Parts: sequence; C-alpha cells; structure tokens
Amino acid sequence: MTEAEGPDAAGLPPEREEVVAALLAHQRRFLAFVERRVGSRAVAEDLLQTAFARTLEKGGALKDGEGAVAWFYRLLRNALVDHHRRQAAEGRALEVEARDADGATDDLELKGAVCACLTELLPTLKPEYAQLVRQVDLEGRAVPDVAREVGITANNAGVRLHRARLALKRSLERGCGACAAHGCLDCSCKPRR
Repeated sequence: MTEAEGPDAAGLPPEREEVVAALLAHQRRFLAFVERRVGSRAVAEDLLQTAFARTLEKGGALKDGEGAVAWFYRLLRNALVDHHRRQAAEGRALEVEARDADGATDDLELKGAVCACLTELLPTLKPEYAQLVRQVDLEGRAVPDVAREVGITANNAGVRLHRARLALKRSLERGCGACAAHGCLDCSCKPRR
C-alpha cells in the first residue's frame, strides 16, 4: 500500500480508516526502521508490505491511530525476528551442504569402490530419485545446483534424495545382505544378469 492510496482506495470500514491513515503517515519511518535492521531496501520493503497486509487482516481490534503505530512497531519487530531466524536457518543448511559436499570428494579411493550392485539397482528407483542419486552421490554435484536444474527447491531435492537413499539402501540390503551392511567396499555379490 502506498501513501498515494488512501484508506478509501482499500474499501475499508470507517472504523479502520483512522488506523490505516496513522500507519500510512508513518510509512517512511517504518521503512527506515526495518531497512536499518536488514541492510537491504528491497527486503525491508517486502517485510513492510507483508506487515501492512497482516495489519489489514488482523488489525480490526485497533481503535486509535497512535495505539496502532505502537502495535505496528511490535509487529515489525516480530517480523524482523522471523526474518533473521529464516536467514540463520538457511545459512546453517548451506554450511551443512557445503561440508557434506567437501566430505564427499575427500576420499576418491572410496568413491571408486562403490558396490557394482548400486549401478544395477539405480534404474529400479523412481526416475527422479535415480537422477538425484546419480548426480549428487555419484557425480558429486551440489544438491542446490541439481535442484535448480531440475526446477525444484533445494529442500524438496533434499527430501527426495533422502527417500531415494533409503529406497536404495533397502534394495541393497535385500539383494546383497551382509555386504551392504558393511558398506559394500568389498563387494562379493554375484552380478544379476
């Protein structure tokens, strides 16, 4: 909502017009408040717009303009806390992924000792699962890169990869028995033909 759009433009009931007018009068201050805390004008505008929308949804209990401004600052503080939590969680997830990717390429000898049964069982998985295992585990590509290429989120790719690994593990344990339980480094299975 911009300052040019008045309360009448939103089609609000008369009791909320005062609240909206008070909030719009402080819009620049709200934006500066958020921008100082996130360091980005675009992110601040997004957070502010979301807060305005939330106010229109839940602000019916507010009676006066000044009380609305104090309430809106509390709403903005909560939005900032949520934003920083999301950022921290995303950062931690990327660190874990980077660590896993580094660890996967550390020992090339182990990488070359993949059980031959794995390549035979890979086509038995769902095609999207097989593709993820092949690209991430066998080719050593990063999950976010593969996810972007496939057109899904990194979280979705991570879930699919987890499910694919579980399905592959069960298949290996059924087919290879004790060999699979010990990591298939010394595979003595007879190839299935």
